[in-house]
Amino acid sequence: MKRIFAGVVLAGTAAVSAQAADLAVKAPYLKAPVAAVYDWTGFYIGANVGVGLGRNLQTHAYPGGASLNTTYLQPQGVIGGGQIGYNWQLGSFLGPMLLGLEADIQGSGASDGYTSLNGLATNYNQKLDWFGTVRGRVGLVRGPAVAYFTGGYAVGSVKTTVTEGGLVAFDNSKTRSGWVIGSGVEAALGGNWTGKIEYLYLDLGNQTDFFGNQSLRTEVRESIFRAGLNYRIGGNGTYITPPPANWAGLYIGGNFGGATGRDRSSLTLGGGQTDTFNLAPDGFIGGGQIGYNWQASNWVFGVEADFQGSTQKDQRASVLGPRAYYDAKLPWFGTARGRIGYSLGSTLFYGTAGYAYGNIKSDIVSSIGNYSFKTTKGGWAAGAGIETPFQLFGLLGPNWTSKTEYLYVDLGSTTDVFGGTGINTTKVTEHILRTGINYHFNQPVVAKY
Repeated sequence: MKRIFAGVVLAGTAAVSAQAADLAVKAPYLKAPVAAVYDWTGFYIGANVGVGLGRNLQTHAYPGGASLNTTYLQPQGVIGGGQIGYNWQLGSFLGPMLLGLEADIQGSGASDGYTSLNGLATNYNQKLDWFGTVRGRVGLVRGPAVAYFTGGYAVGSVKTTVTEGGLVAFDNSKTRSGWVIGSGVEAALGGNWTGKIEYLYLDLGNQTDFFGNQSLRTEVRESIFRAGLNYRIGGNGTYITPPPANWAGLYIGGNFGGATGRDRSSLTLGGGQTDTFNLAPDGFIGGGQIGYNWQASNWVFGVEADFQGSTQKDQRASVLGPRAYYDAKLPWFGTARGRIGYSLGSTLFYGTAGYAYGNIKSDIVSSIGNYSFKTTKGGWAAGAGIETPFQLFGLLGPNWTSKTEYLYVDLGSTTDVFGGTGINTTKVTEHILRTGINYHFNQPVVAKY
């Protein structure tokens, strides 16, 4: 998840640069009165909904350090809740700057009961019941939009259960605290309403629990992807969004980010013993994209293809006693997708979906030998993103844009038979967060006047 957050930092950097772009573009002519300056100062309250994904390394051991297994528990599910905060808008050498404080509380349906080890004799279940944060925010403002970084204190309730031979050997529900960091983009929707898209990375610490003659060490790391709606109390209700930017035409660009897999896997060795577990390849991704947009008023329709190299890997999984050690990788993948979006002024909010393909590689060191498997699989991808003008503090022209995008990729299942008695099955799914820049041919992406 740390690599995903590195992608978020770069996404935020690009977004901040976009928000701090050259302000010399003339204001559009509007028939209705508009506030001369959009001021973010003041209280707000709102709600949000999204998805949470854990990458929680667990090691189950007997005394003396003899590790039985090491795998990732990956609670995943819908999260939702509310937030309240206060913003101050200040001047700086980069332009208007936002400082803020925000607190939120979230209910969570994230859970994972898939992992069963030691020949299915030991079952693990982990849930994130709720969490909350208290964070500072700092960002750069461009009128009715702000790109920001955020960080602070996090607290959450994590429940872990271990069942052995059908009996509960360990059952623990504990409130854990730690830290949170993330990035987001917030934009005015008209009146006192604003909308935001946000990523948070939660670290709720490490813990070792002892039960009987055994120990369980867990590391709780959560990635949160969410969208929110805020109402600004006493805000600038006279604001009206400007005419849409012109997005039509061909574009080409590059991107960089992070990705984490949640690959449901099973392994059978001699004697019919089977373990089920998660492989969680994590790493950086980068590549290029090409696409074409058509536009009808505020609505934008497009097609896009991309190809990505990836450093994702999971070298921590050891299962069946352990009698098998994994090195799982996703070396590359690509997508071909449709896009549909809506332009609010110079900001494009869009959804995207289509075909995905990728290369899946697994190396297994086991008690019946060492084996390597590689295959290319097809599947599907779906996600959403935000695209805005990107002038890099005036260094680039008006044909450039930046985008921040989330994709969920499902590459289906693969099964490998080896050594006469070995069967390895993996279903590959990916959570991807990336930022990119695009160069648009034909027409510059500026507001129509």
